Amino acid sequence: MIFRGIQFVYKNLIIVLVLIFTNNILSQIKLKNFDPNSFVNPFIGTAGHGHTFPGAVVPFGMVQLSPDNGTSGWDWCSGYNYSDSTIIGFSHTHLSGTGIGDLCDILFMPAVMSINSNTDSSKLISLHSWISHKYETAKPGFYSVFLESFKIKAELTATKRAGFQKYYFPKTDHAVIVLNLGHSLNWDKTTAAYLKIINSNTIVGYRMSTGWAKDQRVYFATKFSKPFQSYFISLENKLKENKNEAKGKLLEGIFKFKTTKNEVILVKTGISSASIKGALENLNAEIPGWNFEQVKESAANAWRKELSKIRVDTPDKNLKEIFYTALYHSMIHPSLFSDIDGDFKGADSLVHKAIGYNQYTIFSLWDTFRAEHPLFTLIEQNVVNDFVLSMLAHYEETGLLPVWELVGNETNTMIGYHAVPVIADAILKGFHGFNIKEAYEAMKKSAMQNHFGLKYYKELGFIPADKENESVSKTLENSYDDWCIAQVAKHFNKGNDYDLFMKRAGYYKNLFDTSTYFFRGKESDGSWRIPFDPRFSNHRNDDYTEGDAWQWDWFVPQDVAGLIRLMGGKKHFTEKLDSLFEQSPVVEGTKASPDISGMVGQYAQGNEPSHHIAYLYNYAGEPWKTQMRVRKIMETLYTDSTDGLCGNDDCGQMSAWYIFSSIGFYPVNPADGVYVIGSPIFQKVSIQVGKGKQFTIIANNVSKRNQFIQNAELNGKPLSRSYIYHNEILKGGTLIFNMGDIPNKKWAKSKKDYPPSMSVN
Repeated sequence: MIFRGIQFVYKNLIIVLVLIFTNNILSQIKLKNFDPNSFVNPFIGTAGHGHTFPGAVVPFGMVQLSPDNGTSGWDWCSGYNYSDSTIIGFSHTHLSGTGIGDLCDILFMPAVMSINSNTDSSKLISLHSWISHKYETAKPGFYSVFLESFKIKAELTATKRAGFQKYYFPKTDHAVIVLNLGHSLNWDKTTAAYLKIINSNTIVGYRMSTGWAKDQRVYFATKFSKPFQSYFISLENKLKENKNEAKGKLLEGIFKFKTTKNEVILVKTGISSASIKGALENLNAEIPGWNFEQVKESAANAWRKELSKIRVDTPDKNLKEIFYTALYHSMIHPSLFSDIDGDFKGADSLVHKAIGYNQYTIFSLWDTFRAEHPLFTLIEQNVVNDFVLSMLAHYEETGLLPVWELVGNETNTMIGYHAVPVIADAILKGFHGFNIKEAYEAMKKSAMQNHFGLKYYKELGFIPADKENESVSKTLENSYDDWCIAQVAKHFNKGNDYDLFMKRAGYYKNLFDTSTYFFRGKESDGSWRIPFDPRFSNHRNDDYTEGDAWQWDWFVPQDVAGLIRLMGGKKHFTEKLDSLFEQSPVVEGTKASPDISGMVGQYAQGNEPSHHIAYLYNYAGEPWKTQMRVRKIMETLYTDSTDGLCGNDDCGQMSAWYIFSSIGFYPVNPADGVYVIGSPIFQKVSIQVGKGKQFTIIANNVSKRNQFIQNAELNGKPLSRSYIYHNEILKGGTLIFNMGDIPNKKWAKSKKDYPPSMSVN
């Protein structure tokens, strides 16, 4: 017995020691493990003009389950603005950072209210709750708020194709969950809705609408964890009890429950653009059970995996918060569009099947071709082919590549044919998981149309201001897109095509006025449009797109060397660049574009045409000025506050600019495989570039004061040039910057160290 007792004590002592040792190891692992989720603040950009939303979404997910304030207006394009203090419910689709409002489909709202067949339906129409931001939380894949008017706590999480809601009700006989299918905000309007009660736990239906997306279809299937005791359907503002099916424009379902104190009711909803069947299959596949915490943790892990692809080291917590929130915002759109079985609504309004790939939607290409898509080729290589395949599906359905595609619709918003640089960049970087010959033909076809001034562009070598609005911006951007086609033609040894599109790539010169040194509107007879004021803007109704002549004077990323020659050489070029940043920030015109924001002189960080400009000093041998300008933009126009974005995030492009710039370089020409060096702000950055390789950027002595590069090394060898290649990053290695507080004006000053700039005819 004594021996057995000793054995027992010894055995338990070993167990205790093992547990202590294990816990110590786990604690050490936890300390070593870096959790980027802890630095993401989804509320950044929800105030002011950022137009982001705080709700639950997984990377590139179909569902964006987020609160709606119920307010229409430009600053509510995402359905939510932090300045608001009411919520009308939680809908399953949202746009992040756009300048036009749409979506906000399948809206649920929990409430406590007595309702019967005699209830005034206006109570449902005006249903809302006051909230306090003090009791509002948002993390990657999760959102929570306390609805003060009803004393209900709501929690939201999501999978790729389904949303999951958790409501904590008070003790009441009058708990209700309202589904509003007639809910519309901003440009959107319900055209048809359908609701069917399958049983006391399951409902299905659809909401069809028109707005920015002219033909939007969202099918849904919803299950409740607790059977509802009774229900009403409100059709065209008339209540009907126990009617199990209804169609109409103003359509709501009201589901009644009796609850105890803090009783939880879970609501899970799958959505689809193709069918109710697809929505139900998406729901059953992705949330088969009722474990909310498990789904929440899975969403967090999905974000943790993606955000960990870039690790930044800095003692400044605020910088980490700005960076990882930007990285988070860059991975919301494009959004998954095909169901578990591959079905999706095409741009031809037919149901198609994505075979061997996932179809995506929400391609804000005028914005995202500049930096966000190049970012994906570095850290999201697994989705690049699918993005291109999605654009090619649009081409097969409509005959043209997308311009601004939204949930199976071509909106034709903005200018240019910017699917071209995205596809060209993918081809030239070796992404061949699609039919590259079809892609090339699609690129050429987009460039050979007659719409949007292309007829005149082909005939005259420019778009005349008396024939087409925004003629200067369209000419400049078409010229860039044509350069991209020329590079792919060269890749395929298509000599005639190469010559044609390189000639067109030089058409930008035809609108440069050497008497003013600005790109100006030109009439079809060759005369300059007058009067001319380089600070004048008339939003979407003058010669420039969302900008003035000062901002558009620099969009020649395919031929910066040619632009320098037009401006009279390096000295005049850099002097004018200096002047851009030192001008008065005032934009003239009573209807100036609201997108011209985030001003540093006449430079406008709040809108995309300016995004590459600060890096142009490198092409004239003065990279220290790029370092100075880029630092100022990062430090003054990106913050960790709710209004921390100086303009619309535009589906992640504003964020992508910061991601690149903060780590030390930027793709001035998004399709040439070159990154132009700026001024890194982190002590160390580690980028997972695929195939187990890592590219590390070290900035010795970096600080707010030490913003200037003294010298640099790439993989142990001196780096005198002010750029690096995409392929150099993909190989893995180490880029070291030694920083100081005084500019080294000799670094990368020699012409051989300028970023490549291919001259055009």
